[in-house]
Amino acid sequence: MNKHTQIGLEPGSFLYTYRKRDLESYWHHAHRGIEILYIYEGQGEIRVDNQTYPIEDHSLVWFQPYQLHRVSVPARPNRAYVRTNLTFDPQFVVRYLAPFPDLERFFRMLWNGHLQRQYFPSLQDIPLAELLRELHDAAEGASPSREEEVGLLMLSLLRLLKKHLITREAEAEDIPSRARSHSEKIAEWLDAHYKQPFKLEELASSLHLSPYHVSHVFKKSTGMTPSDYLTRRRIREACALLANTSLSVGEIASQLGGLTSSYFCQMFKKAKGVSPDQYRKSIY
Repeated sequence: MNKHTQIGLEPGSFLYTYRKRDLESYWHHAHRGIEILYIYEGQGEIRVDNQTYPIEDHSLVWFQPYQLHRVSVPARPNRAYVRTNLTFDPQFVVRYLAPFPDLERFFRMLWNGHLQRQYFPSLQDIPLAELLRELHDAAEGASPSREEEVGLLMLSLLRLLKKHLITREAEAEDIPSRARSHSEKIAEWLDAHYKQPFKLEELASSLHLSPYHVSHVFKKSTGMTPSDYLTRRRIREACALLANTSLSVGEIASQLGGLTSSYFCQMFKKAKGVSPDQYRKSIY
């Protein structure tokens, strides 16, 4: 089954290719939406930004919006590459999450968070393949409530991922609640000020904390410094601008904290492995 199915009121809000089979695949691209790739069978490698993972049977990869990735599956005797691709606008799922605040928080972390893991092998012992088949049947059906059925199955998919996949949120359970609260406020401040030149002292003063405490508590909670977080936030915004506008690289750099073009290009290539212009050409 190689049919490409689209669901939703807006073009591209839900795109589903179920159990597509190829002898080989080489694909380097990024999507505006979230992509879930489930591999039933295949051997090769996947590169997400600057991390490389070996492909295994019964594995899942979660790609965030605008995240550049390359799938390389060379042809092998008696081996095929069989997978399901699900690409969707996050807002398609958000509308169904309001009654479930914990699940919504988990989804938003997968959507916008800084994930420590995105590749999950050896998932044959959980009912993920069965759920993907149900999702396919609902998407292909002629029911007048087809979109709602797909939305509810997406909630089931998220519950399954939340239950079985290790996330940074789960790893952070041993962090004291006060430290986690400080970390969340630091992230909120950085998200609100990423278009401005960054000064650690200004951030610390706004939260009535010392610069040392800001850096220490944030790194303990997130595994990165405030500067690292700010760089990732700027890169994510740059990807959206490159994908959706005709702004020049210099104009984008200027919008992201008044950066110079040369510094921005260096920062972007270090994070993505390609130049901003190359990235712009990769959007699918």
